[in-house]
Amino acid sequence: YTFTMHHRHSEPVRKWPPQKGTVEYYAELADRDRFLRGRKLLAFSDGNSTFRISSLGFLHYTTVEIGTPGVKFMVALDTGSDLFWVPCDCTRCAADFDLQIYNPNGSSTSKKVTCNNSLCRNQCPGTSNCPYMVSYVSAETSTSGILVEDVLHLTKEDDLVEANVIFGCGQIQSGSFLDVAAPNGLFGLGMEKISVPSMLSREGFTADSFSMCFGRDGIGRISFGDKGSFDQDETPFNLNPTYNVTVTQVRVGTTFDVEFTALFDSGTSFTYLVDPTYTRLTESFHSHVQDRRDSRIPFEYCYDMSPDANTSLIPSVSLTMGGGSHFAVYDPIIIISTQSELVYCLAVVKSSELSIIGQNFMTGYRVVFDREKLVLGWKKFDCYDMEDRNVIPIRPHTHPPAVAAGLGHYPSTD
Repeated sequence: YTFTMHHRHSEPVRKWPPQKGTVEYYAELADRDRFLRGRKLLAFSDGNSTFRISSLGFLHYTTVEIGTPGVKFMVALDTGSDLFWVPCDCTRCAADFDLQIYNPNGSSTSKKVTCNNSLCRNQCPGTSNCPYMVSYVSAETSTSGILVEDVLHLTKEDDLVEANVIFGCGQIQSGSFLDVAAPNGLFGLGMEKISVPSMLSREGFTADSFSMCFGRDGIGRISFGDKGSFDQDETPFNLNPTYNVTVTQVRVGTTFDVEFTALFDSGTSFTYLVDPTYTRLTESFHSHVQDRRDSRIPFEYCYDMSPDANTSLIPSVSLTMGGGSHFAVYDPIIIISTQSELVYCLAVVKSSELSIIGQNFMTGYRVVFDREKLVLGWKKFDCYDMEDRNVIPIRPHTHPPAVAAGLGHYPSTD
C-alpha cells in the first residue's frame, strides 16, 4: 500500500514557500525543528496518560481518502505520534486553508466508537461516544473530539480495497493546528495499537512494517507492509515506544567510538546531536575542511564556497549502529545561497536534550520501520523505482499490496 509523500515546501502542500537554498528557507525549517524537543505524554480527556507524541514539527504530507463517498485529506506524516485524525464537524478548525471536513453523518460507512471499545482508554459509560484530547508541547496546540470508525480507501491496479480504521474526528483544534502544522489532519505512524500501521497489520491487510523513501526533490513514498529486502542493513530498536536506536561509532574522515541513542524521526529536517558526540563530530569535520569558516544560524560549521573553494576535501560522514551495520550519510551538507555568495554547511545542530537522526541523513535511502522484528532497516534506493527484485515477500494476507487511491491530481512518481 503505497502513498506519495510531499515535502512541506513542495507545491501541493505550500503555495508560496521561501526559495529553496536561501537563508530564509533553511531558517524556516530549523525554526520548525525547534519544536521537536523531546517526547511528551499525552492524555485522553479524562487525564489518563495513553499516547506518546512529538511536539510540533511535520515535514512530510500525503493524501488519504476516507469514508463513503470518499473524501480526500492532505495529512501530515509523523513517526513520533500514533493517532490519525482529521478535521470533523468543526467547532474550531483552521480557517485560512482550503480544507476538507469529515462529516460522519455524510458517510454511509461511518460508525462512532463507544467507550467499551478496546482502543478507547477513557473511564466513561460503555455505550457513550469515546472522546479524545491530544495536547502538544508547543504553542498551546491540541486536537480534541471523538473517535470514529470508517473505511480508508486503497487501490491495487483497478481494484478498490477498503480497510476499516479508527481515527479522531477532530472537532476542536488549537495553536499551530490552526496554522501551518497540520491544518487538514495528522497521520500517526507510531507503535501504539491505535496507529494506522498497527490496525492494518492487525486486520491482516499488511505485514507489521512500513517504509519511507526520501527523494532529493521533496517527493518520496511511504509503503505500508514493506519489510524491505534481504540485503538491507539493520539495527534493533531499543525497547521503548519510539523508533529509537543505538549508535556506537561515528566516522568523519577518521572513526571514533561513541555510544548514544538517537530517534529516527522523519518529521525533523536536520540531524540533532547532544554533546559530547556533537562536538567530536563537528570538530573532526572542521579539521578536514580547508575553506574559510562562515557560520550561519542555526549551523555552526559553514564555509565559503567561492570558485577557489576546496569542496573536494569535504570528509564523508557515516554512523555505525548497534549490531555493527554501517549507515553512510550521502549528503551531510547543505548549500545556502545569499545575495552575494554561496556557503556550504554541515547540517547538524547541537541539541541539549536528545539526539535525532533527521530526514537530511535519511535522504537517498528506503528506511524500513519493521515493528514485527523490532528493527530499523535501510538500503540505498531510487524512490521513483518501485521495482526491487530483493524485496521480501510478506506473509499472505486478506488483500495483496495496493496503492493509495486518489493521488491523480498530485505529481506522480510512478
